[in-house]
Amino acid sequence: MAKTLELQFSTELGGTARITVDHPKEPIDEAAVKQAMEKILAAGVFFTATGNFVAVKGARVIERNVTDFELV
Repeated sequence: MAKTLELQFSTELGGTARITVDHPKEPIDEAAVKQAMEKILAAGVFFTATGNFVAVKGARVIERNVTDFELV
């Protein structure tokens, strides 16, 4: 099962921007995630079509199952 940590930020024009982290370290430390997101905001290095990141919106872990089929 593949897991990703999705960090969600609000942008200047009211959009939502996401950064995903593959295979996050378990267990997820919510305080550390919030602190890292605040550092990302303070750095001001990301710009999207709807503007700069302006606020932490949320974070979530996404789990998905992938089944490959060998088609002969």
